[in-house]
Amino acid sequence: MNRLYLLLSVLISSCAFGQQKSSGWNVEKPLGPSKIVSVTTDEGTWMNIDVSPDGKEIVFDLLGDIYKMPVTGGRATLLAGGLAFEVQPRFSPNGKYISYTSDKNGGDNIWVMNIDGTDKHAVSNESFRLLNNAVWTPDNQYLIARKHFTGTRSLGAGEMWMYHISGGEGVQLTKRKNDQQDAGEPAVSPDGKYIYYSEDVSPGPYFQYNKDPNGEIYAIKRLNRETGETENIAGGTGGAFRPQPSPDGRMLAFVKRVRLKSVLYLQDLSSGEEWPVYDDLSRDQQETWAVFGVYPGFAWTPDNRAIIFYAKGKIRKLDINSQLVSEIPFEATSSQTITEALHFDHKVFSDNFNVKMIRQLTTSPDGKMVAFNAAGYIYTKELPNGEPKRITNGTDFEFEPEFSPDGKWLIYVNWNDENKGSLNKLDIRSGRVSSLTTEKGFYYSPRFSNKSDKIVYRKGTGNNSLGYTYGKNPGIYVISVNGGSPVKISDNGIRPMFNASDSRIFFQGRDGEKKALKSMDLNGDNIRTHYVSQYANQFVPSPDGKWLAFTELFNAYITPLVNTSNALELSAENKALPLTRVTRDAGTYIHWSRDSKKLNWTLGPQYFSREIKNSFSFAEGAPRNIPPADSTGTEIGLKLASDAPSGKIAFTNTRIITMKGDEVIENGTIVIDKNRIVAV
Repeated sequence: MNRLYLLLSVLISSCAFGQQKSSGWNVEKPLGPSKIVSVTTDEGTWMNIDVSPDGKEIVFDLLGDIYKMPVTGGRATLLAGGLAFEVQPRFSPNGKYISYTSDKNGGDNIWVMNIDGTDKHAVSNESFRLLNNAVWTPDNQYLIARKHFTGTRSLGAGEMWMYHISGGEGVQLTKRKNDQQDAGEPAVSPDGKYIYYSEDVSPGPYFQYNKDPNGEIYAIKRLNRETGETENIAGGTGGAFRPQPSPDGRMLAFVKRVRLKSVLYLQDLSSGEEWPVYDDLSRDQQETWAVFGVYPGFAWTPDNRAIIFYAKGKIRKLDINSQLVSEIPFEATSSQTITEALHFDHKVFSDNFNVKMIRQLTTSPDGKMVAFNAAGYIYTKELPNGEPKRITNGTDFEFEPEFSPDGKWLIYVNWNDENKGSLNKLDIRSGRVSSLTTEKGFYYSPRFSNKSDKIVYRKGTGNNSLGYTYGKNPGIYVISVNGGSPVKISDNGIRPMFNASDSRIFFQGRDGEKKALKSMDLNGDNIRTHYVSQYANQFVPSPDGKWLAFTELFNAYITPLVNTSNALELSAENKALPLTRVTRDAGTYIHWSRDSKKLNWTLGPQYFSREIKNSFSFAEGAPRNIPPADSTGTEIGLKLASDAPSGKIAFTNTRIITMKGDEVIENGTIVIDKNRIVAV
């Protein structure tokens, strides 16, 4: 149970709070009825431990709370408790303060409290690049912590950053080599000259789940703060991690894997000699996503004679000279607030279901109809209360609909495994479908020109799921609305669309490591980069060319579209130009109304629109008070028949656990009619 609580807390802190703070949420004050459950224990899971500078006290974490007790053991005193997840305590060198990691303000940050648990306050104030594993510099003025970075995957990599105890944005000490191979577990040498840390040095640049712990996954690096040089200190077979230099600076304690065991090692820093001193640690996390460290923090005693560490539920003390290990007994009472879980009745099966995922929705030029993809097919719906209807009766998959500006046509992509993909045009009045492409391929993102006479689209290379045959000559193409031979204008780019005058084509590309909104002429030349962004993932200029909508971290934003000779940096935090967030919770599949006065999007099964005048006070027709973002949208209301098998089937000679007490039926038979158990 301790382990489960820790893992859930770590995941919540690292993932959920890593997106954005919510002004309505307080970690310490959850909604709903709750109760307090207390447990007194003499063991724990994954406990970080530190020893006071005078060697008289131990501080440790347990179930997300922080405790202190005498170094000889005994009953622990709670220093930091409550619903916040608070771990990794470290004494300051002068013994006056304790630093720790806390998610109390909505994300993992470095906090400091007095030695008696009073005056708790945050040192860092990160809402996205979260921090943990803080350690003190010898002058008591700075804390060095691991900052978490992510790229295209939820797992990420760490950098070492230094923060003054009074706060600030911090100073970067190390640079991550990529966004998927981790680094962390900083430690400071007694003279403050060096920063030790562990780093994933396995073959990269990607995180792999099948790494070999008998080889080298992690190695210990050492940064010289004076010269900026970094060197390898320990590693090799079994790796090396969780470095902890001795108070006199002569020895380095660390952990490495030796076959099936995690082993505590020592290294003589002057000679490089290494030897094992304890081989019964808990299992380290080298093969996993170890954001909070590969092994819990431990500490030397001030006299350099012993190491106090966590292993298999207990706090233990290793005498360096004799290599004898003793247990330091403790008793701690943990009080946890448990909020009552929400429970809903769910039918096991119903003949129909409400479709919750509406994809690739687009709005007609007159604003009276939408077309969208759901469950593999394209549907249209008359707004606001029309019944969704399929556009064809075919069995091919259908994707990415787009209305023509004149309202006459709907283009879309279809797919079947035999004929691959094609680009199709639907006459909205007659319902007649004609194919625009004659070559099999992988087609994406078709968009009309403003005159409705041309279509721009992307042809892809294929993938592991669909295969690669017919994936030659990828790029951006233009084709007449009446079909004919397509013209390739670029080898690169995604999500192409015409500009307001049909003289250029916007597309999304890359500028180094950043995503970029670019444009080119109709020959694929004269390429310009308009915006670059680290986190935006969709750029949508308005039809009149005056506005730019974009999505970042699942929310949608609008800003004026500015044409300059240099690329502009784009993010939700921009201050240079007017910018507003139009979604309250989240939004996707953003697209403009034909008159550029509204931005439309979907969230699950709901359709939203917001006018420019309700987003900017300077816009024409804006009200005196800008209204808040809508909390509910228009329900799409698509219901589909649930799949149900036909016929009866019997499972015989089965062992049946009935959930009726301890009853177990041996050699039983279960009879299923369609999708229901009718007899046991």
